[in-house]
Amino acid sequence: METQAQPETALLTRVPVFEALAPRELAQIASVAVPRVFDAGHVIFREGDASDTCYIVRSGHARAVRKHGDGRTLTLAHFGPGDIFGELAMFDDERRSATVEALDRLEAIAVLGSDMRRLLREHSDIAVKLVISLGRRLREANARISRQSFQTVQSRVAGVLAQLVIQAREEGAGAEDVLVIVTQADIAQLAGSSRESASRFLAVLERAGVVSQGRGRVTVHDPESLKRYVF
Repeated sequence: METQAQPETALLTRVPVFEALAPRELAQIASVAVPRVFDAGHVIFREGDASDTCYIVRSGHARAVRKHGDGRTLTLAHFGPGDIFGELAMFDDERRSATVEALDRLEAIAVLGSDMRRLLREHSDIAVKLVISLGRRLREANARISRQSFQTVQSRVAGVLAQLVIQAREEGAGAEDVLVIVTQADIAQLAGSSRESASRFLAVLERAGVVSQGRGRVTVHDPESLKRYVF
């Protein structure tokens, strides 16, 4: 375990689910947070495991996946600095609904569900603000699902790339030539399309000079051009 240079409260301010909390309330959550470090490829928890801890990413990346009975693995989400995963552990002890694995060296802080529930019992104002923030996230998720149901594959893939560019810029990437660590399969699954369809559109973007592809990575040379494909 390594000493974290940045105060946990500063990291918590970047997490949407905690955005409604005051500094004093964030400090109370930070007081029960524990620093964790995971190597690339490490499985943080598996689908079906007991749900007892949530994690907030300080640096590095992770992904959530689920396995189907036919052996296929589906990518559900990518996480980067400021993202939270396993957050339902704050409210109940149901089994994990997905597997989360580190894509590169991942630094995070962990909060035990039991500690969080104790804080919620002791400080009702925190509970109310968390419910408000979670409700906002649910509305945003519903709106995103609704948009995707009317979008073409090209629009969905471009939208996924645009979101990954935003995440990379939040981590310090420049305005152009933005490198995102993601596979074609992950892009396809995040966009709700087949790998073949996503691959064909990525080839179109590559011929247009918008992106270039490498093994497990995509460089978006002209992020603004992605907007032409999102509608």
